[in-house]
Amino acid sequence: MADAGDVKFGALLRQFRLEASLTIEALAEASGVSVRGIGDLERGRRATPQRGTVAALANGLGLGEEHRERLLAAARSGQIPRSGPAGLRAFPRGIDDFVGREAELARLTELAERTPTGLPVVVAVSGPPGSGKTTLALHAARELADRFPDGQLVVELRGMDDCPPDPAKLMLRVLKALGVSDRDLSKAGPQGHPELYRQVLAEHRCLLVLDNARDEDQARPLLPSAGAGMVVVTSRRMLTGLDDVHRLPIGELSPAEADVFLASVVGRERADADPVALAEVARRCGHLPLALRVAANWLATRTGWTVRRLADRLAVEERRLDTLTAGDLRISAAFDLSYRQLTPTAARLFRLLALVEGPDAGAACAAQLTGLPLFDTEDILDELVETGLLGTDQDRYRLHDLLRLFARGLLQAEEPAPEAEAARSALRRWLLETAVVAGRWYEPDHGAPSPSWQGIVDLSDAERARHWLQAEGTNWLAALRAAASAGDHTTVVEVAESLHWFSDQWIFWGHWPEVFGTAARSAQALGDPLLEATHLNYHAWALLVCEGRHQDSLGRSARALEAARRAEDLPQQGWAHSYTAWAFSLLGDHDDAAGHNREAAELFEAAGDLHGTLHAMSSYAQTLLEAGRFEESITEHIRTLAFLEHSGDLVEPHSADFVRANLQASIGQAHSGLANWSEAVSHLRTAVDLCRASGLPGLESRALVHLGNALLAAGHRDEARDAFSRCLALGSVANPQHTATARERLAELDVH
Repeated sequence: MADAGDVKFGALLRQFRLEASLTIEALAEASGVSVRGIGDLERGRRATPQRGTVAALANGLGLGEEHRERLLAAARSGQIPRSGPAGLRAFPRGIDDFVGREAELARLTELAERTPTGLPVVVAVSGPPGSGKTTLALHAARELADRFPDGQLVVELRGMDDCPPDPAKLMLRVLKALGVSDRDLSKAGPQGHPELYRQVLAEHRCLLVLDNARDEDQARPLLPSAGAGMVVVTSRRMLTGLDDVHRLPIGELSPAEADVFLASVVGRERADADPVALAEVARRCGHLPLALRVAANWLATRTGWTVRRLADRLAVEERRLDTLTAGDLRISAAFDLSYRQLTPTAARLFRLLALVEGPDAGAACAAQLTGLPLFDTEDILDELVETGLLGTDQDRYRLHDLLRLFARGLLQAEEPAPEAEAARSALRRWLLETAVVAGRWYEPDHGAPSPSWQGIVDLSDAERARHWLQAEGTNWLAALRAAASAGDHTTVVEVAESLHWFSDQWIFWGHWPEVFGTAARSAQALGDPLLEATHLNYHAWALLVCEGRHQDSLGRSARALEAARRAEDLPQQGWAHSYTAWAFSLLGDHDDAAGHNREAAELFEAAGDLHGTLHAMSSYAQTLLEAGRFEESITEHIRTLAFLEHSGDLVEPHSADFVRANLQASIGQAHSGLANWSEAVSHLRTAVDLCRASGLPGLESRALVHLGNALLAAGHRDEARDAFSRCLALGSVANPQHTATARERLAELDVH
């Protein structure tokens, strides 16, 4: 039952809200305090809020100075309730400004509703240090209080202590809290306490929070086997050894939740004064609840500081962890507790993972760092995941941004500098060597790795090679940048060359202009005009296709033509003309495009370059399409398709798949230009199917948009909607121009 202080505050809050003609939902939006939190305060079910929460409510209500002071006075007069009639201790401060975790709270509520069945519900809440596991558990205990009339017991297991409490001692504390007399305890004796513990819990419908469990051995004896109660175990570990447990992993807050949390402490007016800086503070805290609390406390106690000042201070990575300290709250101390419990091999891998330059890494990447076999490294990674220091998603492993900074500091402090640098260099070298082998799956005359290649990544087919290149893209790109900075131009050129044909499979990754631009500069530094022409042509393609920079592409292809002439190389002269023709066609200069296409075709034919000839034919047909000469375009596209099929295995398979799908899409477009809707739909559906089978999402997005347009013109609105929706579903790998068009078409369909 709430005390008078709580009722007074709740009644006054409700009075002010009604006088302001605000619903609870409107006040929640204006103040940043949750709807549930406001409702609980008004009903007296929630403890007196912290000053920051009261200030946020006062701001949301638009209270004047007098009424604001009345609300603060009512808050100060409230008493913090105990956790339950037989609680081990009162709920601590720090959960009244709770935000977010709506899905997790809903899940806990759902599980609490199962307890009347007579079987206890056990939930393991796990997450990295600082993720707010305890706060979530305590907030849920308060929210679910009415469902557990025999009380909510909070037991601090102190799992991070050097010598955490023995389960037998914790068991005894719970028994005493539940009112078991000393006489009954003495009668049962220490050996009988476990049975008495299970019996008493079976007879009480209470919620037991076992906070901060060290491991399964500490938590398991405290889990009841019968009764209508509920147990919430929090731990940095995942406690995978526990059976019959509902698992609730948590991580950082969403950006919106982090904004609300910061504003609830520092005040909405101050937060709204610079929302960009507030978002930067949240981002540099990694949206981690403990880091956000420290940052908010910084601002709350330094009223002269702007939010921007703290954002700028946190921007300095080398000082960020030191900045995230407020009194006895220190984010690095929370990390250190988990780190000190690692085995030596796991601790070393944790430090070395700071060398990974991308956001995540695969197990093979980690194995390269340790020098250990892959299976042994996977076991070490599992230890890091189990302790909450490493996140995992399928076969990828990720350090939280703040944990990465913590690991970096440990690397500098505990790892000899020469060894750390050797590990970094070895990792970069391995990434680039593997990228070359994987990329060559897509090159004519290469394919599978040579029998002599001994790698720890499975690159036994092209699809596995594609998966590795895409998953480790950020990491091998960082290694390529490092090679260029170090003047290792030969390696840069080799890597870019090996990835040229693969780039068609992942067009809208976003980094091909950088890859091929870097390679062109390296080729120039090597003084090899043929290499320079080759990579200038690749760069021209990337600027044209990936970024739509047609004029810039023309500049690169002109330089490529000049270098190719110096090298007296016919194929690269042909490619320079071909990319020039493509750019002119997209710029609407179809006459110049046709002229360069003819030049390209003659050069490729003279050089006996089959792939170049195929491209020149396709490019000419596309120029006719862009010029609106649809019937001629269809004829040329069909002729090119026949040439492709006649060439058979002489054309590199992945290139053949791309050209075939592209030709079908263009034929469909041309039929659309002639209003031949059935033929257009047929060819475009074929193109979509070919793209899906070959893994060509960039081209698929183009085919889907044109298919949707054709279906819409033919009066098939539902099928058109499906095509546009499928285009959007491709996500970031699609052509952004086509996804934008698909989004516009769907909006138009919704209106009409």
